[in-house]
Amino acid sequence: MSSPATVLLLASLAMPLAAEAVTCSCQSPAHTVALLELYTSEGCNSCPPADRWLRELPQKFGAEQLVALSLHVDYWDYIGWKDRFAQARFTERQRQLSRLGGGSTIYTPEVFAGMKEFRSWRNQAELEQRIRNINDQPAAAQIKLQMSSSGSDAVEVQANFALAPTALAGQQNEGIIVLYENKLISDVKAGENHGVSLQHDRVVRFWSAPVALDAQSGRATWRQSINLPADWKRANLGVAALVQDVRQGKVLQAVAMPMCI
Repeated sequence: MSSPATVLLLASLAMPLAAEAVTCSCQSPAHTVALLELYTSEGCNSCPPADRWLRELPQKFGAEQLVALSLHVDYWDYIGWKDRFAQARFTERQRQLSRLGGGSTIYTPEVFAGMKEFRSWRNQAELEQRIRNINDQPAAAQIKLQMSSSGSDAVEVQANFALAPTALAGQQNEGIIVLYENKLISDVKAGENHGVSLQHDRVVRFWSAPVALDAQSGRATWRQSINLPADWKRANLGVAALVQDVRQGKVLQAVAMPMCI
């Protein structure tokens, strides 16, 4: 049997280990990772096939090939079903991407690859070719993501952005940090999908304010403690980041990793 002194010693040794934060990180590759954005809504009856399509993409493309995100828009809410994942900022981003491409109409489901509209997303061969074309480009930026947690209801996320020298001149570059969630289910009670159980993956739950990269150094660091609401399941979350040139409408790099803490 252990003596009281031995028990106290073991407890004092264990306490720092229990309080120590767990940290993990990832680094973007030397080539450009394709960023694919699906604009969708639970109020749209043509969206579930696109949601299923997005859900299957990680089985076909690795993390160093593709970062896929599902952004739910709010302009379908008026017909009777309020999409709980919809955010007005996603509707505005969809409008922004459309304007950058010279368009004036937004719709669901709509897909953008590298901030460019991609209407032939249903064609597997064309999808593979688009991703291959993006992957063949040397990365114009590098991103390092790091997350840590001490077991609370928050996650500490840090993103370090750095532009390649060729990407510095005359561009307006900014970073974005994203939290997304998988394995989400909604039983729709009204609207065009009334009576349907919908499943979603890669749903954006958090989208940061733009992080301006320094015009001289081409670098920026973003760090924030993000509170996780009670209905977010930590095991199903992931973190992603991107660097975009908002003047030209181009994604310079993207990276993502699952929640590992």
